[in-house]
Amino acid sequence: MNLLKIWVKTSQLHNADIVIFGECVRFINSEIFEKLSRNHVVLTYCPEAEGSLSYGKIASIIRSSKPKSIRIVTIDGSPHCFTLHTALNEALYILNEDIDREHYVLVDGKDLVKISPDTVRIARYLHIVDDLLKKNPEALSDLIGHSLEYKYAYEKLKPKLS
Repeated sequence: MNLLKIWVKTSQLHNADIVIFGECVRFINSEIFEKLSRNHVVLTYCPEAEGSLSYGKIASIIRSSKPKSIRIVTIDGSPHCFTLHTALNEALYILNEDIDREHYVLVDGKDLVKISPDTVRIARYLHIVDDLLKKNPEALSDLIGHSLEYKYAYEKLKPKLS
């Protein structure tokens, strides 16, 4: 069910293990979608199509239904999907709640990687990310294998920027 279309006090959410997928995960990797859906209430959401409404909705679900856990699963590298991870962290902060949570990203449509809530937090602060990149420039060699935008910039624009 779509995150925005579920009633926040529905009995299925009360004390439940919830997984919120980026809407396209089920189409990109149905095997991972099915595996992570087991024994969870499944919600989907597309931040690109539906905006930032997930912040309030996730907070309302936590306040109203007291879920046991929430798992977020999105596509790595999507600036839109990233907001779903930040929405969960922000909701827990605003509500002063500490429920079990997990953040996952699907790398290149194949590999599922668990990330920490702190990774999500740091990614919001570009000056910290910039400092980390300056200390670890080899991270760019990893990026070129995943980001078409960076590959284009590296191949076409870098000579002009030097």
